[in-house]
Amino acid sequence: MASERAKQLAAEQKAMKKAEQLRRKNSTDPKDWGQVRQIIEVYKVTTEHDPKANLFMGGALVLCIVVFTIIGIFIQPWWLYLIFGVLFGVLAAMSVLTWRAKSATYKRYEGQKGSAEVAMSMLGKEWVKSPVITANRQLDIVHRVVGPGGIVLIGEGDPGRVRTMLATEAKKHEQVKYGVKVTTLVMGDRENQVPLGKLADHIKKLPKIIKTAEITDISNRLRALDSMRPKLPLPKGPMPTSAKGSRAAVRGR
Repeated sequence: MASERAKQLAAEQKAMKKAEQLRRKNSTDPKDWGQVRQIIEVYKVTTEHDPKANLFMGGALVLCIVVFTIIGIFIQPWWLYLIFGVLFGVLAAMSVLTWRAKSATYKRYEGQKGSAEVAMSMLGKEWVKSPVITANRQLDIVHRVVGPGGIVLIGEGDPGRVRTMLATEAKKHEQVKYGVKVTTLVMGDRENQVPLGKLADHIKKLPKIIKTAEITDISNRLRALDSMRPKLPLPKGPMPTSAKGSRAAVRGR
């Protein structure tokens, strides 16, 4: 009886393992994807919106192989340097893919409502992201990130209306904790605005004024502020599930 029960349990565990593998294989959730699938998804999205990506990746690969092969001609054995060329070429091609993927992602969602979330997703884990903390009937939107650079409010929409919304929100956020700097940014391509493709880098370059422990404390205080707001009947951004996986691979897990 004991041996039969053990066999039954082993069969059940094997069946559960196969079912889980099948689920992960067919899953559209990036959390279930392995690194290889993430790279494949990034490649598909990138080449769809940036056909020249293949040319740049191939050029990087060939250049590394040629350079190392030439070195190998003078420094034997040449075949060893050829191997090095292939390895470094693959790394170079992956670096180019990451670079072109970011550009393709920004290009894909530029001009869409909520597209600031694309840039926010490119920030590191040290930044706490809160998309669409407030909006108006004209669908002007304010997002928020909290991190080493302080509290950053990002506005999307009509510049005049957005600046008024940002000023109002800045006053509310300055009351959360004394001494915390609140930075306001208007996303756009006009003067005194930050383009979507440069938004993440602009935020990362802000002077570091908050320690890690303080970020958690401030975020908790801001949640209390957010809980007092009326719920917004707005989608949380333009990103489909597949694109989230692409962004995760671009950032690196």
